Amino acid sequence: MRRALDLAKAAAAAGEVPIGAVVSRDGVILGEGENRNRRDNDPTAHAEIVAIRQAARALGDFRLTGCDLWVTLEPCAMCAGAASHARIARLYYGASDPKGGAVEHGGRLFTQPQCLHRPEVYGGIGESEAGDMLRLFFAERRD
Repeated sequence: MRRALDLAKAAAAAGEVPIGAVVSRDGVILGEGENRNRRDNDPTAHAEIVAIRQAARALGDFRLTGCDLWVTLEPCAMCAGAASHARIARLYYGASDPKGGAVEHGGRLFTQPQCLHRPEVYGGIGESEAGDMLRLFFAERRD
């Protein structure tokens, strides 16, 4: 999670919402990403999608079997869906997202019968630091 938090800081420094993600297997980082929506003019350039794409290229396979996804914020529906389609084994996330999250909030994607793969989910890892970073980012824009 430390690397994901560092990536979130880099995203904030670039004017992006501070979210970072890492895909690893057996302790080796295969892909990493930070939010890039504004820089890339791409609504799909969430940190998780960037990291999943990079890991898939590194493995030469769209199935990320046995891989872990570490992300600083509870994934949205798009990112949770991508994790499911990629067959991510375990999802670790920092801060909960009652407004846009889709794991423990909103659509709770992994509990739906249409969800064909459900990763193990562990929330609250690095929650304080991730949440503080997000609150500060948005507070600075409201002032």
